[in-house]
Order: sequence, then structure tokens, then C-alpha cells
Amino acid sequence: MSVLTPPEAGRRNRRWLGLAVIAAAQFMVIMDTSIIGVALPEMQRDLGFTPENLSWVFNAYVVAFGGLLLLGGKVSDVLGARTVFAAGWVVLAAGSLVAAVAGNVEVELAGRAVQGAGAALVAPSALTLLMMLFGGNPRELTRALALYGAAAPAGGTAGVFLGGVITEYLSWPWVFAINIPVALLVLALVPSSMPAGRSGTSRRVDVVGAVTVTAGLAALVYAVVQAPEVGWGAARTWWVLGAGVLLVAVFVAQQARGRDPLVRLGILRAPDLAAANLAQLLLGAAWIPMWFFLNLYLQQVLGFTAFPSGAALLPMTLLIMVGMVVLAPRVLALLGVRTATVTGLVLLAAGMAWLAMIDADGSYAVDVLPASLVAALGMSLAFIPTLGTAISAAPPEEGGLASGIVNTSYQIGSALGLAVMTAIAAGAGADRLGDVGALTEGYSAAFVGAAVVAAVGALASAVLLRGRSS
Repeated sequence: MSVLTPPEAGRRNRRWLGLAVIAAAQFMVIMDTSIIGVALPEMQRDLGFTPENLSWVFNAYVVAFGGLLLLGGKVSDVLGARTVFAAGWVVLAAGSLVAAVAGNVEVELAGRAVQGAGAALVAPSALTLLMMLFGGNPRELTRALALYGAAAPAGGTAGVFLGGVITEYLSWPWVFAINIPVALLVLALVPSSMPAGRSGTSRRVDVVGAVTVTAGLAALVYAVVQAPEVGWGAARTWWVLGAGVLLVAVFVAQQARGRDPLVRLGILRAPDLAAANLAQLLLGAAWIPMWFFLNLYLQQVLGFTAFPSGAALLPMTLLIMVGMVVLAPRVLALLGVRTATVTGLVLLAAGMAWLAMIDADGSYAVDVLPASLVAALGMSLAFIPTLGTAISAAPPEEGGLASGIVNTSYQIGSALGLAVMTAIAAGAGADRLGDVGALTEGYSAAFVGAAVVAAVGALASAVLLRGRSS
């Protein structure tokens, strides 16, 4: 049995303290996508949101987050992950302060967008730092990725619970203000827990590319969100959709021709990287709509108030954390990347399909709990293999870029998935507030749509992922 010398023990403890800070960062940036869910009715009343625009409290954050993640990954490679990680927390705290004190819709959405920009700096640099801390030890890296991976969906689900507690016993501005003391604590720990150094040598950052792709993604989400109100056949819908597609196409052309692009398109030729990112995109597109509409079903149909609604999703959070930390690494070691991913996505689709059978006179114990646990188990099995594959497939000097790409895939999948499922739900009756029968039909339709997305993800992963078989 080997004994660690004091310097070795110190370095080991520093690694795990660094992982705790990184996992906390991932928990917080994902929690910020969900913590507002329970608070939305009060925000709508206090700030004057229309029912059609209320989803932008979520989308303003996610579009800025997802659209700027590639820029965050590139800046991390240029300036150093530790520097960008700290800067991201400063920006996130500033946006949180603006969102907390907002007195109208415009300021609130601006604060949420600034929060998203800060998260776009934090997330890819956090993954780069994780690889710097644990990349030399495959066994420790697997454990570190499991803990990091558990922090993401746990943050999303725990955000609903915390949002319920805060909204019930404090007030909705505190769902944003909670970020500020956390940011100060993280900033205090960064110098002692995070490695310094740069990941790459490039000094140029493609700001034009970042603006182009962010604008294109925002246009696509906006078009889908507004389509139920203005009509899918309306010229406005198709003009905005066309503009979004054109901007994304311009971005891809820029990256293909640029001397020092934001995204070196050749990176996608790395084995399994593109397939793993597609799986992450579809995973986000299925998972985020599930908790969004599940929370609405609990409150608007079953009559739960803010705190019970958040508490009702705690079993999912606990199962995800146990599944990702304990079960997923063992399944991955036993079955390999492809089989573990497909199994997880199939279970996620099954859980969604089960939730689609909700009833207007249903109950939490029968209609929600068992189906949500099946979905949570599927999420925990699919997330870790695809995340690890997407990061490790890239060359080490492009770790920030790979981290930015996989985070972008998940966040943009989340935004587009929620936009599409919101449109489906509204078309099936979810826009008729107060009519629990119509609301149930709408939410059921959204769960069906999410189940289809997860099933497509399972099929795509079975065909495209080549990961090891054992």
C-alpha cells in the first residue's frame, strides 16, 4: 500500500477541491435555466409579461448561453481556462443582480441574457479545467466526469425545487440573487483550486462568427416560439425562420473559409465527436421540455403550490445523482459507449411516453412519480457516455472548443426542443389557461413529442456511435 507524501496529498486534495468548484459551477449554470420555472406566474404578474412572451425568461438565458458557448470555448483556449472561468462568474453575478432588481420586462430579459453570457464563459472553461486536473488518470477522469455530469441534470431538477422554496417563502427576485454569494465564494476559491496555463497558442477570437451564430439561433427559437400566436403559415414566421437558417449557413461558411475560425470544422471528423454531440442535442431537446411541462402539470392541473411542486421533483434529482455517480460509470464500463447511450435514451423515451398518459384527474403517485423516475434513470445513463466521448475525442489543445461544442449542443437542443414542444402543447390546448382538460391534452402532446425526440436520439446513437463494445 503506497503512502502519499505531503506534496502529493496536497495536489490530490487540490484536484478534488477543484472538481467540487467545477461541479458547483455546472450545477449553478444549469440550475439557472430551471430555477425560474415555479416563479414564472409571479414574475408575469409583477412585471407584465404576456403569456406568449413569458417563455423568454427561459429562452433569453438559454439562447445567450448556447449561442455564445463556442466563443467561450475559444476564449478559454486563447486566454487560459482559469482566467475565463473567473471572468464568467463576474459576468454571471452582474446579470443576476440586474435580473433581481428588474422592474420591467425589458430589463428582466436583459439581465437573463447577461446571465447566459456569463454561463457561456463558465461552462466550457470548467470542462477544460476538469480535463487539466484529471486527464492524466483515466480512472479518476471517469469518476470526475460522473460527478460533473450529475451536477448538470441535478442542477436542472433541483432548480425547480429551490425555485419553489424561494418563491413560496421569500420572493421571486431571490431566484436570481442567490447566484451572487455563490459567485463570490467560487471566485475566492479559484486561485487555490484551479490550474493555471493556456490550452492553445491562437491569439485571435472570431467575434463576428460568435455574433452571427448567436443571432441565427435566436431567430430560429423566436420563430418557433411565436409561431403558435402569429400562425405557422404567416409570412412573419417564415421570414424569421429563413433569416435564422441563413445566418447559421453564413456562420458555417465563415468557419469553413476562415484562417482562425471560432469552430475548426475539421474537429467534427474526430471519431464519434459529431455523433456524441448529436446525442447531447437530442437529449437536451427531450429532457428540458419534460421538466418544464411536468412542473406546469403539477401546478396548473394537479393544483400544487410552489413548494410542493418543487419538492415533487426531488426523487428525480436524487435518482439522477445516484445514477450518474454510481450506476452510469459501471454500465459504461460493462456495455460501452454506444449500448449505454442507446439504453439510456430508450428509457428516457419510455418515461416520456408514460408521462403522456397523464389525466386531468390524475395523481402524483400514479401519473408522475414512476414515469419521472424511469425518465431520470434514462437521462443518467445517456448523459455520461456522450459527454465523455464528446470531450475526449478532440485533441488536448482544443479542449475548450470541444467543451464549448458539447455544451452548445445540449443548450441549443434545450432551447429548440422547448420551443417546439411549447408550440405543440399550445396547438393541443395548453394555451387555454383554467381549462384543466385542455391543459392536460396540451402537456400530454408535449410529452409525446419529447418521447419521439428521445427515440430518434436512441436510433441515431445506435447507427452513428462507434464507441467500444466493452
